Amino acid sequence: MKLKKMADLYISFCKIGGLTFGGGLAMLPMLQREVVQNHHWCKEEEILDMYAIGQCTPGIIAVNTATYVGYKQAGFPGSIAATLGVVSPSIIIICLIASILQSFIHLPTVVHALAGIRIIVCALMLSTVVSMARKGIIDLLGGILFAASFLLACFTPIPTAAIIVIAGIIGAIAQGLKRRYKK
Repeated sequence: MKLKKMADLYISFCKIGGLTFGGGLAMLPMLQREVVQNHHWCKEEEILDMYAIGQCTPGIIAVNTATYVGYKQAGFPGSIAATLGVVSPSIIIICLIASILQSFIHLPTVVHALAGIRIIVCALMLSTVVSMARKGIIDLLGGILFAASFLLACFTPIPTAAIIVIAGIIGAIAQGLKRRYKK
């Protein structure tokens, strides 16, 4: 049974790693669909938390999420299976592309195809941000923190990890004050 679970983790994350382009953030919609909706390995809130933690910790968000989900489902072997699943396609694809791309990079068709892929990746990322905002913003403070964090991330050189940590601290303080005043 545990071997089947590890195979499921590897195959699911291999699919995620092989069928998405644009890095970890571009993988978010597929991660959400595969992990939350299809397999019910995590709840929506857990994935949102993992996105935030994945941004603060070293490494790629898709790898961090795969490792977390794999560990949650099958312990250390599950984390290895899921992590290998998400990185295997990238390693294979990068090796293949690197060996042949230099010969074709100047062709107009290739240039336009890559431009089209970038547009689709942006649309997928925007869709994920909207979905996460709908589920993650639960009160006025959350909305203010979201807007402030977005503006800081887009228009200042402040590292994203620092913005996330600061927003987390503000949220924790606000929650603590809220509990204190309720008593």
